[in-house]
Amino acid sequence: QVQFVESGGGLVESGGSLRLSCEITESIFSTSVLAWYRQFPGKPRGWVARSNPAEKTDYADSVKGRFTISRDNARNILYLQMDNLQTADTATYYCNTIPSRMDWGQGTQVTVSP
Repeated sequence: QVQFVESGGGLVESGGSLRLSCEITESIFSTSVLAWYRQFPGKPRGWVARSNPAEKTDYADSVKGRFTISRDNARNILYLQMDNLQTADTATYYCNTIPSRMDWGQGTQVTVSP
């Protein structure tokens, strides 16, 4: 069974930074396109950053230049460094593969205050 365990969210002021972590089942980590998604209330999840097995990265326009995705292949952990956070980044953040699997983690809440 594939598992995703997100952590690192919290409350931060606008302009601040957070680093999210996601522990992922070893069996899929090194062979999958891994991604961070976020979900606004009442909206579907959308990916914001992705990393392929060769560590080529891609970002949604809304976070480009502010968020950095990285992978620790030895520990099977996916990271999302979020800098210059804005109130519009307030959401629940999840990790999963692309295409996404049916099992999602609990997510981690990021709240950015003005």
